[in-house]
Amino acid sequence: MGKSKYWMIGTGVAVGLTALALTAAGNPANMGLCIACFLRDIAGGLGLHSAANVQYLRPEIVGLVLGAMIAALAGREFRAKAGSSPAQRFILGMIVMIGALAFLGCPLRMILRLGGGDLTAIAGLAGFAGGIGVGVLFLKKGFSLGRAYKVKKADGFVLPGVMLAVLALLIAAPAFIRFSQAGPGASRAFWLISLAGGLVIGALAQKSRLCMAGGLRDLFLFRDFHLLTGYIAIFVTVLIGNLILGNFDLTLTVQPIAHHDYLWSFLGMGLAGWGSVLLGGCPLRQLILAGSGSGDSAVTVFGMLLGAALAHNFGMAGSADAMADGVFTAGGVALPGRIGIGIGLVILLVISIANLHKEEKI
Repeated sequence: MGKSKYWMIGTGVAVGLTALALTAAGNPANMGLCIACFLRDIAGGLGLHSAANVQYLRPEIVGLVLGAMIAALAGREFRAKAGSSPAQRFILGMIVMIGALAFLGCPLRMILRLGGGDLTAIAGLAGFAGGIGVGVLFLKKGFSLGRAYKVKKADGFVLPGVMLAVLALLIAAPAFIRFSQAGPGASRAFWLISLAGGLVIGALAQKSRLCMAGGLRDLFLFRDFHLLTGYIAIFVTVLIGNLILGNFDLTLTVQPIAHHDYLWSFLGMGLAGWGSVLLGGCPLRQLILAGSGSGDSAVTVFGMLLGAALAHNFGMAGSADAMADGVFTAGGVALPGRIGIGIGLVILLVISIANLHKEEKI
């Protein structure tokens, strides 16, 4: 347990330092690493949505999956498994992504935003914790998507193979992909730096089992803080780094790629938290599991990619506040996003009840 704790804290520090380094190298402020945002950018880069400001094949995502795969193979922990309600996991991945993009960030970016002084992210943190709490109630009632079964090893390499193809497109065939010329998608570190950062974090996260949703779940179920220590370490590292670099801005005023629509930030991250508990891990954890051979997590990632495309094609993603020439323009979650969150909550309730053990159904 002692070694495990050190691995977790060390991984958190490494994630925080990597996020700071990637931001300094060109990634958007308070967004050195964001699974939801970067999957959204990949969806745009592949032409799955037409939001011009969020299109780029983010090498960080490629690195996370490949780093996890390398670490799992090296540690003889690569396990090709699948068959745990893949269709429902696909839908859950979509729902988690829609909720996260309404907030404008995954659980990881939520912590990075807080470490930069973005007080607007508190609403997202409260919502995420609330969603985890609802999911835990169903876990206690017997919720389960069923067990996964051993499959051919080749099945475990599907998502890593897709990520290699994405990297090949970025390097060798950029004419076939879309690049943002403005907005968050245009803010990016050199691809080799991004890939290296993703590889390191992917390997460390595979070894430590870093997961924000799992951390809150274990806290609520068992009063176990182990998984949460990694995210506490991320927050502390980013906070200290931003203070040293002069990038800390403790305020509720205009923050980088954030909005003041607190209710819908709360509900959006509530959606993401509840869905993550049902899936057994947050978006980062799904990438790591997919890199470690889980076909079910690979299906979830594909669902998140489609969810990102739907969020932008149907106007469900949140829009950031802006300040230009002294004029404030409020962002937030528009009506389509609010409807999407409402539908998502209903679907989560249906899935939660439908997958209770029969003898324990409510």
